[in-house]
Amino acid sequence: MAIDLAAQYIEEARRQMRGYKRMGEGAMAQLRDDDFFLTLDPESNSIAILVKHLAGNMRSRFTDFLTSDGEKPDRFRDHEFEVSGATTRVDVMRWWEEGWACVQGAIDALKPEDVMRTVTIRGEPHTVLQAINRQIAHYAAHIGQIVFLAKHLRSSEWKTLSIPRGKSEEFKDHKAVGQRFERGVARGK
Repeated sequence: MAIDLAAQYIEEARRQMRGYKRMGEGAMAQLRDDDFFLTLDPESNSIAILVKHLAGNMRSRFTDFLTSDGEKPDRFRDHEFEVSGATTRVDVMRWWEEGWACVQGAIDALKPEDVMRTVTIRGEPHTVLQAINRQIAHYAAHIGQIVFLAKHLRSSEWKTLSIPRGKSEEFKDHKAVGQRFERGVARGK
């Protein structure tokens, strides 16, 4: 039973990570190239900086995930919060894909018996489950920032990534009708 639960956990972690990746991509797809580099004020991060930070964190945490500390000696976190004027949207999206490739590769390689293994992050022990949960929360927070910024920058041109404002009841009704239909088909009705 514990192995089944661990396998389900790994699949849920994959699902959540894929969902956050899609959400970030849905937001960034709506942006103009220069939107990636705008900030709301001098203390804010741009989307480009958020992506660079996420990618640096992902590379550090998920490269050799089970065998080396999640804070790699060649990571310079402070540099993740700097982008040059030569940085392009293409660069940002390359960072994004490279970071997610590290995450997905590490999680895809996990076996149920790995979930309770110990890994370290900055010298502190974590179970694999704790380490993944820590990263899911971290990525969700920053992707929420990306969505917020993209929505702010696109304003009235923003296309929602979920249920549109004022359409919740319509969505519930549609889902209920769809579920009744699916149950009827399953029963042969």
